[in-house]
Amino acid sequence: MQTRITEQPSAYRHLETKSVQEITRYINTEDKKIALAIELVLPQINALIEIIVTKIKNGGRLFYVGAGSSGRLSVLDVIELPTTYGADPELFQVILAGGVDRLAEAREEMEDDKNEAWEQLLKKGISQKDLVVGISASGTTPFVLAALSKCRNEGIDTGCIVSNPGSLIAAQALYPVEVITGPEFITGSTRMKCGTAHKMIFDMISTTTMIRLGRIIDNQMVNVKLINEKITDRAVKMLMGLSNINDYDTAKELLFQHGSVQNALTSSNGKY
Repeated sequence: MQTRITEQPSAYRHLETKSVQEITRYINTEDKKIALAIELVLPQINALIEIIVTKIKNGGRLFYVGAGSSGRLSVLDVIELPTTYGADPELFQVILAGGVDRLAEAREEMEDDKNEAWEQLLKKGISQKDLVVGISASGTTPFVLAALSKCRNEGIDTGCIVSNPGSLIAAQALYPVEVITGPEFITGSTRMKCGTAHKMIFDMISTTTMIRLGRIIDNQMVNVKLINEKITDRAVKMLMGLSNINDYDTAKELLFQHGSVQNALTSSNGKY
């Protein structure tokens, strides 16, 4: 039987009797363990990122299939990518139990649906060029497990991010990441350490992938969308710093002409 560490009792008892100071100290103590747990699985994360980059470079896409808190966190990561990196929104997508369009409703009952995820992948035109990554704290969520099993049967590469060892979902993943953060502060409340660990891994995956795809120069967001004054001002100053343009208005005009810092630098052909 699978070890369900995420369901084991909290190390902290009688929380209703504790002060605010005690509770926050205990939570902080548990949170300190998260980065160390991720460090232990960096090789698995690296392998997953390598295949994501390869798939996208070859015309494929990444699909997260998730449910619960971690599934919703994957949505939050993915929706940032077009703005931050000017990335095509088709490259990173999420199939969420209950639907991305109903994110705020937290429809946990949909986690048990064994058909919906695959049906949604079919609507997206899933193929062997793509990669499907299952997201599940428990490693047993039927919505996710059924999708990965079907993908394996169809010859579609799979990965996963789970928080229990030896899970059913990890067994269906060619690129499994099993980040073991231990029992939760509130017994079974995987929105806490598990959710934080998964969010940190999503950050690693998306950021590293975008860097490897050439969406970053030095450490700058050179493809950021010019959606407001703050970001536009940042982009103008970025362009000035990466070129020999010293005049703010000239840099701003060039930026708007080409739509991004990277395009402005490329189109200037060394002029600046």
